[in-house]
Amino acid sequence: MATFLQALSFWDWLALGTVLLILEVFGAGGYLLWIGLAAACVGVLAFLLPGLPGEAQVLLFGLVSVLTALYWWYRQRRVIRTSDQPTLNLRGQELIGKTFVVHQAIANGRGRIKVADGVWIAKGADAPVGARVRVIGQEGSILLVENLD
Repeated sequence: MATFLQALSFWDWLALGTVLLILEVFGAGGYLLWIGLAAACVGVLAFLLPGLPGEAQVLLFGLVSVLTALYWWYRQRRVIRTSDQPTLNLRGQELIGKTFVVHQAIANGRGRIKVADGVWIAKGADAPVGARVRVIGQEGSILLVENLD
């Protein structure tokens, strides 16, 4: 092992960094990016400091890997992600405030309304088929409606 560490050159680190970055391109989800950059940094340092022992290179690689990963984690936590579509994939929330037609009469507080090409269970005041209702809320997969007619 000691012979291997003494024989490490900057080419080894640059090759490792390149391989890790190529693997990252194939979909590692960011995990290999920082380790690949750390290997490339150690390769550059090994080129600039030719007398750097192999043990120090490996130690430096571990340290830079951890530091770059922590930097990215800290940076990601500071970014506030706001969406221009906060109800995306919350279909019931997207429907609040919109008007629809009763598909199956709302009787005893329950019925069905036609929404685009689907039918949703509706809960609200009794309404006949064809009446217009507005969605005012949601309870799970049930839409709360108010009668407009």
